[in-house]
Amino acid sequence: MYLINSLKYIIMRNQPFSRLRTSIVSAIFSILSLVAFAQENSAPRIHIGLFYPISSNGTHAADYTNWFSLHAIAGLSKAETGFTLSGAASIIKENASGAQITGVANVIGQSASGAQIAGAVNLIGGNSSGAQIAGLSNITKNDAKGAQLAGFMNYAGKADAAQIAGFANISARDSRGFQLAGFLNKSKNVHSQISGFANIAKKVTGVQLAGFINIADSSDYPIALFNFIKNGEKSISLSIDETLTSMATFRSGGRVLYGITGVGYNLKDNDKTLYGLEAGLGAHVPVADPFRINLEAVSQTLTDFKDGGYFKNSLRILPAYKIGQRFEVFAGPTVNYVSYEREDNYNFIKKFIWKNDGTKDFQGVYIGFNAGIQLIL
Repeated sequence: MYLINSLKYIIMRNQPFSRLRTSIVSAIFSILSLVAFAQENSAPRIHIGLFYPISSNGTHAADYTNWFSLHAIAGLSKAETGFTLSGAASIIKENASGAQITGVANVIGQSASGAQIAGAVNLIGGNSSGAQIAGLSNITKNDAKGAQLAGFMNYAGKADAAQIAGFANISARDSRGFQLAGFLNKSKNVHSQISGFANIAKKVTGVQLAGFINIADSSDYPIALFNFIKNGEKSISLSIDETLTSMATFRSGGRVLYGITGVGYNLKDNDKTLYGLEAGLGAHVPVADPFRINLEAVSQTLTDFKDGGYFKNSLRILPAYKIGQRFEVFAGPTVNYVSYEREDNYNFIKKFIWKNDGTKDFQGVYIGFNAGIQLIL
């Protein structure tokens, strides 16, 4: 009745009204009066309003549990059990179930089940067991048992389902699902992490894929340029290949997969001074201690940093023999695909399995080798 009396007062101070406007307002009064009368002594309730306290629950809105709430701007309630729709914000002091949809923020003091959809933020003070979708952030203080999808960041005390964010996903404890973020994922124990820049975890049972770096205590399948895995392996090697390019290479990863980054110099007597850069992914295949095979897929560039370049993609099969605990020697065949501008006329290889003479850039496939020694850190 508070809302009805407030609106009547506003109308009386803004005379005259047209007949049509008066009819419409009278109809609204009738509907609100019926709602207020029907729920005067019942709960849960229907809650309709503009913003607190201009609503059908008036100044007592925080004391009521509603099964349907509709607010033009913002709504306040004790709990919600059905559907909530607000233009800007829904503030629920205790628990919410069903669906909460708002243009800016859903703020739920305790736990939520169902779906929360917000233009900016979903903030849950306890547990959540349904989907959370937000344009900016989803934040669940305790366990998030449903998926979190945010344009910027997801946070959960513990994530039991997928976290997908444009920038970062953070789980203070474990993540039983996977984390997918444009920049950063962070968790303790997690299944899989995929990010554009970095992943941080304790134990990873699945795959860690990052554009730059992975950090973990245990991760057998990290994929990044740099992987700092506590129970994994890091090494620095010196190697040479069939083009007389010598490389200093850093390999880092888990027990199975590892990342490859290297810099080097071509030792041939060329018209140009050529420097080498390489990056790739490798896998350790155990055979019988101290033997193993390292399989690698690597992209390498030779350039003088002025014009042109010699581009080579290689598949390497490198049998390796470990000497003591720190050193390993390796050597094996490689299958290489090269391309470069014809006017550069790189004369590294004479015999090709296949070559293309009909295009602007030279392209060819040939068999080569790679050999070296590495220090295991």
